[in-house]
Amino acid sequence: MGGRGESIPDNDGQISMQERNRRILAVDATVGNGHDTLFLAECVGANGLVYGFDIQSAAIEAASNRLSDARLLQRVVLLEAGHERLAEMLPQDTKGNLQAVMFNLGYLPGGDKSVITRADTTVRALQTALEWLAPQGVITCVIYPGHPGGAEESDRVLQWARTVDQRQAQVLWYRFLNQQNRPPTLLAISRNG
Repeated sequence: MGGRGESIPDNDGQISMQERNRRILAVDATVGNGHDTLFLAECVGANGLVYGFDIQSAAIEAASNRLSDARLLQRVVLLEAGHERLAEMLPQDTKGNLQAVMFNLGYLPGGDKSVITRADTTVRALQTALEWLAPQGVITCVIYPGHPGGAEESDRVLQWARTVDQRQAQVLWYRFLNQQNRPPTLLAISRNG
């Protein structure tokens, strides 16, 4: 028999136990109606925690209700603040430990369409999210260029994404090739490590 044969199950068991006990931290940078917040709350598990950001009280309330209905509110900290305030609002011990950060740009579905995410604050938030991301952590950003202000934000976000050092992260841009009317695109950033 090989010299490692007996230790492999023990090591696998230790790794599995460490993974089960690890606290998964995530951010929904644009809470909206709480669909992504709920998804993240389900993903982080009982030991995990999600921080949700939105500037609109209606969004925070809708997300709170959705999470309460799903009995997952205890896994989420909802913050009525812009996503550009990530570094200011998150506990310092989350820096370098975020496993997932989700952005869904544009406006609150069913809300005031004049209240939109803005290029300058979104780019700042994306940069902060990347700096606070854990090795192998992921940022997703759904970009809607079709509404007023959306094209400028899309251009600025993609311009920023092109500057991310490939030694730091891999940046992918998913888009429809056969859709009209400026369909949404998806930016995915995976931190190396």
